[in-house]
Amino acid sequence: MATNKHALIRYKLLDKCFSNKWKKYFIADLIAYCTSELSAYVGSETKVSRRQLLDDITFMRSEAGYQAPIVSMKEGKRVYYRYGSVDFSILKQPLNPAEQEQIQQTLETLGRIKGMPQLEWLNTVQAKLSSGLKLDQQKRSVISFEDNEFLKGLEYLEPLYQNIIHSQVISINYQGFKQAEPMDYIIHPYFLKQYNNRWFLFGCNEENGQIQNLALDRIRDVQPLETITYRNSQIDFDDYFYDIVGVTNLVDQLTVEVVLKFKPNRLPYVLSKPIHGSQRYKNGLIYLDLKLNRELESIVLSFGNDVEVIAPVTFRDSIEEIVRELFQRYSFSRS
Repeated sequence: MATNKHALIRYKLLDKCFSNKWKKYFIADLIAYCTSELSAYVGSETKVSRRQLLDDITFMRSEAGYQAPIVSMKEGKRVYYRYGSVDFSILKQPLNPAEQEQIQQTLETLGRIKGMPQLEWLNTVQAKLSSGLKLDQQKRSVISFEDNEFLKGLEYLEPLYQNIIHSQVISINYQGFKQAEPMDYIIHPYFLKQYNNRWFLFGCNEENGQIQNLALDRIRDVQPLETITYRNSQIDFDDYFYDIVGVTNLVDQLTVEVVLKFKPNRLPYVLSKPIHGSQRYKNGLIYLDLKLNRELESIVLSFGNDVEVIAPVTFRDSIEEIVRELFQRYSFSRS
């Protein structure tokens, strides 16, 4: 099956031509028609070649395609094309195996998305497609994604998404891990981000005018506020997250060059899965240009003794202090 993105459009255009019993479509006519319609669809001139059309006709005739009864009729030295059966149309045909496989792969992926805003309808669509197309015969799971369906706070994801797109100020009852009692925050919500299997809301705090980061699993309640005018965000969140890993961005903090030295057995893993977009490798060392935060600290510690922080000194000292505390804790447990 042709794999370029305009193939299906061309098949439908050709289907329309071949179904027209009142007009004879010679190859030049097919080229002109498909070129005109495709160009209008794309918004720029898109030339369809003779070879491409002939390949399309071959595919449409094949078992892998639509088994279309396309016949070529001679008229003098020229040949025109049409369906041998006046009732045939590819739009009336069942899906071919390649199309069914593509739909199956898509459904398996979409079926793993849980709690995503505005995607509840996928459950119904997936069930109907699987049943109607008989795609549910494969009972054994063959693909898995990293997620946590038991994570608290997922029920707030859709409402918060709606609050953002409708510019709705909200009151959030929130209790952080270090807070003895829950607190109420008035938030102008701007952005939702997933990190490390947790969801976070970013918005402007009404009281101090600063961007606040709230984990959805620590939210206790969300209520809309109609009496406060929404403040539009001037922040480009792609830029906001550019200099960090994770979700903690201390706006006044400057980026630094972090230098890490990995053991040879661990280095290929880091090269294949970069810690940050700024990652560079030179002379056996990993270089990062970013802001220091708790998430970076956690990532470095996750490598255990396979990594050594070379620079900056402040970051090295911070990791060293944590390692020292760990050593003392485990040493104490033995005594």
